[in-house]
Amino acid sequence: MNLDLKGKNALVCGSTGGIGLASALELALLGANVTLLARNEEKLKQTLPSLANEGTQMHKMLVGDLSVPESLSSVLGDTVRNGHYHILINNTGGPTPGTALDASIHDFESAFKSHLGSAQTLTQLVAPFMKAAQYGRIINVISTSVKIPIAGLGVSNTIRGAMASWAKTLSLELGPFGITVNNVLPGSTMTPRLMQVIKSRAEKQQKTIETVKYEMMMEVPAKRISEPHEVAAMIAFLASPAAGYVNGTSIPVDGGRTGSI
Repeated sequence: MNLDLKGKNALVCGSTGGIGLASALELALLGANVTLLARNEEKLKQTLPSLANEGTQMHKMLVGDLSVPESLSSVLGDTVRNGHYHILINNTGGPTPGTALDASIHDFESAFKSHLGSAQTLTQLVAPFMKAAQYGRIINVISTSVKIPIAGLGVSNTIRGAMASWAKTLSLELGPFGITVNNVLPGSTMTPRLMQVIKSRAEKQQKTIETVKYEMMMEVPAKRISEPHEVAAMIAFLASPAAGYVNGTSIPVDGGRTGSI
């Protein structure tokens, strides 16, 4: 199986923590030149040295805010022109928990910009080189809610569904150029985002955090919450040459929790 990413350049969004960081680490281990993109410059500086380097890899960092997609063109600027990305990992923190009925129009608009807006902008920036190279991997980290909506995540369910349809459409448009577009759907994964969801649920249900966490684990056939590197392993595979015929899919990495095929 060809998992070698030597000579490939990867842009990883939200890469200072959680699944984004784990993905950056995995891609670097496979030989890719990794560019970290996040808004916290100090965390980026701390993360960059942790990427594996065989001596020839060129890792970079970019400070950018995915909630302001119109700023990303200038953030990438010369990096896109000179860096030439073969791999794009669209990953950003999820919207605030809550019901759809209670959400404001601003909540939906803000989430749309941060997720679909940033992904669309970045894809437009990197797609020309991917087409020329006849190699591209666009991987979106979204949620199992695109298959079955998750209670209490009204805005997230809505925006994640839009992302999945956008990705499927792009897979049809870009497939002829050797570019694949896929979605990875994490289940319960131990990230700051999950802790936010657990705390919100505990508060609303008047339960302890440990009780909510235990109940969440019991919903999973594997009876545990995953670690970010387990999701990153799927992302790294989809980025590799071995996954060249996997296109337009939404793949759960959830320990079997999602109740659909």
